Amino acid sequence: MAGQGWGNRFQGSPLRVEDHMKRTASASWRGGFKKGEGVSSSRSGVFADTPYRLPSCGEPRIPAFSGDGSIMTARSMLGALIVSVIVFLLAGATGCTHTRPFTDAAGRPVPDSIAAMETWMVGNSPQSLWIRGLDVRQPAVILLHGGPGTSESGLFRHYDADLERHFLMVYWEQRGAGRSYHSALPRDSMTIEQFERDLDEVVDRVRQRFGKDRVILLAHSWGTVLGTIYAYRHPEKVAAYIGIGQIADFAEGERLSYDWALSEAVRRRHSRASADLDAMRPGPRSVDEELRKGRWVEAFGGVFHRNLSTGTLIRAALSTDEVNLVDLWKFGRGNRFSLENLRPQYSKVDLTRYRSFAVPVLFFLGRYDWQTPAVLAERYFETLTAPCKRLVWFERSAHNPPFEEPEAFVHAMATEVLPLADGSKTCPRSS
Repeated sequence: MAGQGWGNRFQGSPLRVEDHMKRTASASWRGGFKKGEGVSSSRSGVFADTPYRLPSCGEPRIPAFSGDGSIMTARSMLGALIVSVIVFLLAGATGCTHTRPFTDAAGRPVPDSIAAMETWMVGNSPQSLWIRGLDVRQPAVILLHGGPGTSESGLFRHYDADLERHFLMVYWEQRGAGRSYHSALPRDSMTIEQFERDLDEVVDRVRQRFGKDRVILLAHSWGTVLGTIYAYRHPEKVAAYIGIGQIADFAEGERLSYDWALSEAVRRRHSRASADLDAMRPGPRSVDEELRKGRWVEAFGGVFHRNLSTGTLIRAALSTDEVNLVDLWKFGRGNRFSLENLRPQYSKVDLTRYRSFAVPVLFFLGRYDWQTPAVLAERYFETLTAPCKRLVWFERSAHNPPFEEPEAFVHAMATEVLPLADGSKTCPRSS
């Protein structure tokens, strides 16, 4: 999507989340953030027709076989073993998704906490939301993931679960993404305007259900298109807007991203990359070319600065209780579906016409981001007017600060965003 510290506004010794919020011995939130058994489940129905029932959470995952007491033949024993292994793997891969409750040291649910995986009808389409927070009275944050069609709920749960101590986190899988992808989803419903209407429904339901005047919008990459427009149009419902990997003018950003990848290929004398990128001059014209360009940007460090990769993120998401291989399958289908249907629109998006905001605006940018070039986002930021605006640089990140520098990211949310949740129009003093 080096240096000391992680932002121009926080120079000096590197800040660590542990310095800001000391973990206590209580299990009240440690229990909520660790992978393990849960008290509730949301089982997949993909294999509902199999004669061997997939177990519920907490049940043994090896199926029992009943018989008449006769000695099993070697073939039948082998067959039973194979079926047992298959069902075990299917149960682990596709069944028993759940989200762990927040519990105290005695294992009792923490009062006023919430841990739920729900499906809402939004814009006449079933859409998936995970809602988690140690205290529902905390400010509500709605995550607007990237893509389009790239659910990031599992990644934020894996890397940034500490956010749930400070905020009521609403992880929304947008129309066509993750478990909100359905093969019958009308293609003509995949428009930016429909996504804006969907977001408005989600915002209103969160506000009404949890008694919030306003919500915080936390947007990443493609999600910054939705968040920027919504914050501009509906300041009465938004406490603050945070753009990570902020898009400005998409066409200009794609051109800069392509030029950077090509220059890196030449500098590194990478003949295959040079040939592949040369073939799409002057830049991507289709989803396939956009994805190919993105793979080279990633290979050269413009998506992840170091120590991460797409494969690492997939494994991280699958390590959470809420995600299984069904989600991985839906991720691929939904991502492609969303890209194909939305590229004719997002490829023409120019957010730089939205310059005057009535809500606080914060950009969280990775210094090495060439997926959505940070240099362009910085240029856009300088043109904005807002009651409070803040640019925070993550010096060890490219396109994905929440996953590349999770401790610094959570610290920035706690120190820069949380003070704005009560409607304050003044930027907090930097720590």
